[in-house]
Amino acid sequence: MLALLSVVFALGAAFSNALATVLQRKAALTVPRSQGLRVGLLFDLLRRPVWLGGMLAVVGAAVCQAVALATGPLTVVQPLFVLELPLALMIATVVLHRRLPPRGWLTVTAVVAGLAVALAAASPHGNLTQVAPHRWILALAVSVGAVVALSLAALRRPEGRARAACLGAATAICYAVTAALMKASTHTLDKDGIVAFFTAWETYAFAAAGVCALFLLENAMQAGPLVASQPALTLGDAAVSLALGITLYEEEVRSGWWLLPQLFGVVLIAAGVLALSRIPLTQSLVAPDESERGTRVPPDDAGR
Repeated sequence: MLALLSVVFALGAAFSNALATVLQRKAALTVPRSQGLRVGLLFDLLRRPVWLGGMLAVVGAAVCQAVALATGPLTVVQPLFVLELPLALMIATVVLHRRLPPRGWLTVTAVVAGLAVALAAASPHGNLTQVAPHRWILALAVSVGAVVALSLAALRRPEGRARAACLGAATAICYAVTAALMKASTHTLDKDGIVAFFTAWETYAFAAAGVCALFLLENAMQAGPLVASQPALTLGDAAVSLALGITLYEEEVRSGWWLLPQLFGVVLIAAGVLALSRIPLTQSLVAPDESERGTRVPPDDAGR
């Protein structure tokens, strides 16, 4: 029952994040564009109910993710966030009155089917709630080292695919670490109450990791094409979460011949995400600065 609950809330979190992306994008189309930073932008957005709706969706996603992680394995919850991009595209066709081409629907189907096959074949289980300190030390040391290495590698490269891919991978690691720490802190809240939650180191660690993830995400989107950063981000988050779930929380997945359908599912997901990242609607939705650089929003779009 708890496993089903975690899946429902994980799907709710993915949907809420996707909805937030679309609503915030819709709000951005209604405010004056600027080539530089504009202090009044936030005040303009605050007067847009659609933007406030997007912020409420962000809060809802965070609550759903916390509940999902508190009731289910990390290896089940985080891979479901692969559905964020397909969901955002489907919501955008309704909210932004855009059209998803037939190949877009085909790739959305491929991502969903691949995720279903991979999870069914892996059958993740186990939900340890206490993690030994030495495991945290090792996992965090490796994760921080990988993020630093990827960030330095990105800085050594000019803007383009390689830089975007490195920063996308670094962002994925931060998101996975954030989820692993959130799982520990939500268990503390559930078991020991609000005071223990705010005095637990995991609470502040997951907040710091989340801020780092957002910072790296913004830089990844500006560093190069979405086709390079999005697959690294989407697949990297699922892969690192799987590794953390197994090493930290002692979760288990099937091995042996079950690895074949798991690999098939991963290939479908990878191919689908790569194809979706090339679709113009994805470019305008997830990385508008890249697709609209040097252009202005047409009046009919701005009024939608």
